[in-house]
Amino acid sequence: MFLGYNTNGLAHHDLFDAVELLAEIGYRGVAITIDHGALSPPCATAGLPSSAFRGLPPLLDKPAVAPSQVERLKELLEKCQMRSVIETGARFLLDPQVKHEPTLLSEARRRRIDFYKYAVDRAAELGSDCVSFWSGVLREPISREQAMDRLVAGLREVLDYAAEKNVVVAFEPEPGMLIDTTRAFEELLERIDSPNLRLTLDVGHLHCQGETPIPDVIRRWAPRLANVHIEDMRRGRHEHLMFGEGEIDFPPILRTLEEVGYTGGVYVELSRHSREGPTAARRAFEFLRKEMTNVEIQMSNE
Repeated sequence: MFLGYNTNGLAHHDLFDAVELLAEIGYRGVAITIDHGALSPPCATAGLPSSAFRGLPPLLDKPAVAPSQVERLKELLEKCQMRSVIETGARFLLDPQVKHEPTLLSEARRRRIDFYKYAVDRAAELGSDCVSFWSGVLREPISREQAMDRLVAGLREVLDYAAEKNVVVAFEPEPGMLIDTTRAFEELLERIDSPNLRLTLDVGHLHCQGETPIPDVIRRWAPRLANVHIEDMRRGRHEHLMFGEGEIDFPPILRTLEEVGYTGGVYVELSRHSREGPTAARRAFEFLRKEMTNVEIQMSNE
């Protein structure tokens, strides 16, 4: 187990500067949120309104991100001895007007599917541990059953594509979305499963939605766990907080991750702290390092 940081908490930084900053602090992993200026697909939004997206060609028909950028990032990660995951939750990358749209639930979901394939390609090139994504919010007047049909069809296409690239897909239950809890994720697994379909577990989301005790949830899902997000949070309020500002008791959670043999990254996700990015990243690292020391957990340097 090692500590990492999500670049959505360093949104005002150049991606390469962010990686070097995190390595200097002591993080051994980086969760790369693809966004404008950060491995972004060409013409992601093209400045067009939402109504124009149906006429846009698929993202995969566009030239890929500049090879030199990916090669440079891979070299930097190797130099800094940092592992990575690819995150796909940028708010306005595909639609400049509606956050996170289109999703796998949308009528215009082809654009999201192509984006996920694009993310898989980047993960394969960088040797990332996984690509992490979620279902999306159901905004259209269709039934849950119809929404699940859309989700399963899109997910199956992405999983098949990722399998060809030997890339793991880590699905994240997200508050307010169709798949919002691990219980809903279990419902999804009844309809679709694959050797490369794993789980992103967000500690704050579990607390927010009352999926407790959190150590029990970790034990339940340990065999499928591929990615962990961590931050502080309050019950019933989906707001990512700096450690110590919420209600979560972290030592039992960290101890359980070690007990179940989790060897991946524990990635800090403070997506609203970019205004104080370097300070927030340092505070988070010091907090978690102290908590791990207190429960006698040795951080991996691999």
